[in-house]
Amino acid sequence: MTTTSQFIWTSEDSQTFLDYGRYFMPERERQIETICGLIPPLPSGAEIIELCCGEGLLAQALLERFPDATVRGMDGSSEMLATADKRLAGFGERFQPRHFDLASSDWRSAIRDAHAVVSSLAIHHLDGPAKQALFADVYRILAPGGVFVIADVIAPAGKQAESVAADAWDWAVHQRSLELDGNLDGFELFQREQWNLYRYFDPDDIDKPSPLFAQLQWLAAAGFVDVDVYWMQACHAIFRGVKNET
Repeated sequence: MTTTSQFIWTSEDSQTFLDYGRYFMPERERQIETICGLIPPLPSGAEIIELCCGEGLLAQALLERFPDATVRGMDGSSEMLATADKRLAGFGERFQPRHFDLASSDWRSAIRDAHAVVSSLAIHHLDGPAKQALFADVYRILAPGGVFVIADVIAPAGKQAESVAADAWDWAVHQRSLELDGNLDGFELFQREQWNLYRYFDPDDIDKPSPLFAQLQWLAAAGFVDVDVYWMQACHAIFRGVKNET
């Protein structure tokens, strides 16, 4: 949910996700809970950085779970930041919205000793080399023992896996639409918008997912330890690395 030198996230994209993101994300609530659970107990005054905070759902869960921490919510969409700021107004200065460019290195040099960096459905907009550069920079800005938690879409390993992922995502959105509203309006919009990138992948589009195995290797190459995968459905995965204490 950001605008970078590598892609353009439009106001229309933001509004579509604000309206229908609850259908499009498989097991959205479980994903949020899993991300929060992968952050260790934090000291008073700890800072969590969220890359592309969107409407603030994850930030809200983090602020509630860690009442002595602050969340710096960064996004490239003014619409998303405004929505997040309104949602989280009750947390006062514990939520700090910031406009940024995910692909730029400028913001990375201004952060030091963050206790956690999290991101949901954003990093796949960067290509492989840009992801590797981001992973290395996040390692540098984390305090010892800090964690980097990523929830994102990944590239399937081959055409057969891509077809399985496409079917699984359709099924997940179909079920979410029925569970949330008792109808298929959300699923039908998902189909009309051709949101399922595994079924309608365009190499020139804003989506640049990378294989999960490669990303785990890039995290390890950046210096992270205890790199592992903690949840996966329909080629949406949650994975994490930890910065050494020493």
